Amino acid sequence: MELLTAKEMGRADKLAIKGGVAGAVLMENAGRSVADEVSLRFPDASTVAILCGPGNNGGDGFVAARRLLERGYFVRLGFDGDPRALPADAAEMAARYSGTIQPLDPALFDHADVIVDGLFGAGLARPLDGKLANLVGAANASGVPVIAIDVPSGVDGTTGMILGTAIRALSTVTFFRFKPGHLLMPGHLHCGELHLADIGIPDAVLETVKPTLYVNEPGLWLERFPWPTVDGHKYLRGDALVASGAADATGAARLAARGALRAGAGLVTVASPRNALAVNAAHLTAVMLREADGPQGLAALLSDTRKNAFLIGPGHGVGEETREMVLTALKATPAVVLDADALTSFAETPDVLFEAIHARAAPVVMTPHAGEFARLFGDVPGASKVDRTRTAAARCGATVVLKGPDTVISAPDGHAAIDTNGTPWLATAGSGDVLGGLVLGMLAQGLGGFDAGCIGVWMHGEAAKRFGPGLIAEDLPELVPEVLEDLEEYGLDG
Repeated sequence: MELLTAKEMGRADKLAIKGGVAGAVLMENAGRSVADEVSLRFPDASTVAILCGPGNNGGDGFVAARRLLERGYFVRLGFDGDPRALPADAAEMAARYSGTIQPLDPALFDHADVIVDGLFGAGLARPLDGKLANLVGAANASGVPVIAIDVPSGVDGTTGMILGTAIRALSTVTFFRFKPGHLLMPGHLHCGELHLADIGIPDAVLETVKPTLYVNEPGLWLERFPWPTVDGHKYLRGDALVASGAADATGAARLAARGALRAGAGLVTVASPRNALAVNAAHLTAVMLREADGPQGLAALLSDTRKNAFLIGPGHGVGEETREMVLTALKATPAVVLDADALTSFAETPDVLFEAIHARAAPVVMTPHAGEFARLFGDVPGASKVDRTRTAAARCGATVVLKGPDTVISAPDGHAAIDTNGTPWLATAGSGDVLGGLVLGMLAQGLGGFDAGCIGVWMHGEAAKRFGPGLIAEDLPELVPEVLEDLEEYGLDG
């Protein structure tokens, strides 16, 4: 599913109206869906406090108030100013509301069963302060559950940043498409449960809006998923290589290798320095083992043209040898995944890495966490995590997977996705190594960098959710077959 920035959503509204859908109809549908959410969640509630702001979000609030009055709720509506000064559609909805209007004041919350936040929508561009900040603070402190319209007031709908202060909602009802701020931190923490309402905007407007940001879900990439074919064999499923660290740092490479194998790569080999061969051999079965000491040893392995995907970084150590091995790999033909120490090794010379990536044709995927990203890209500009990741991907020429609770995957051409299925249980040593292996497995099967990054991240989150509490990195590859089985059934169903 596409994600729309506040600007893109405004354009979608205008295109719908230009196409014959009255703005008042869109607002009526939006307000009704908010009233429906209140009725569904709080069928036995008595008093609803509704906060209406000076724009169309306030108009949605007036519609919700009228609808809830009609359903027998006692409504306290707060609004400051003259309703006739609202934008035209919102002023019309205010005129249709027959109840009383009170000033915006914390007294609205006294003995209320639920609060509806219609102060500001996704397009808020200034920090909340003064009276409105105090009102938001009082709503949060009241203990009364809040239903937010579009986004919780104070959350930037495009960046997810908090503008001064923000409502903490039990649920948020938004319209047509989710906004980036619903999924990006810290805004996501303020949204509660998200609900998407159809208010009558036709999907055809997206052909003109042309969004380039998506939710990372199977619908984005499933039609390109590399399922094995009846007449296939292991070499058709890809031959992946993972660089091992020294004898005291081999586990990360083995985690990645097992992830790649579970993801579907036909063959996976650990490229090990001589001093680590014995310890690696003691722990590998289906994953193969080859000696590769330094850049020359790696070059010899990569000269085998069947090797079509390579991962370096986990447990490899930061320094000159890692830098040289990365550059050796980038001069070869396989797709490359760079993680952890492979990224940090270029913290002082990022342009050397970026030039090598731009000079090759095969895809490169980087999988940094926030610290590794900062070391490699410095103060890359951008108002949001999406903007920063896009800028970084364009600069370096690789698909960048910026990990976190709101992982963002961005291709060099600007297409990006926000992942939504992560879980706190992934905050455990080695989980990122498995992710690198999952991405490697997808690249080995012939996918491009963006699809490989999106699928790897999604499978990683799904596997973790299935295990839950007590998860350790070794558990993740073993859950991948179950994830793939369900994914295959999902594709067959639809």
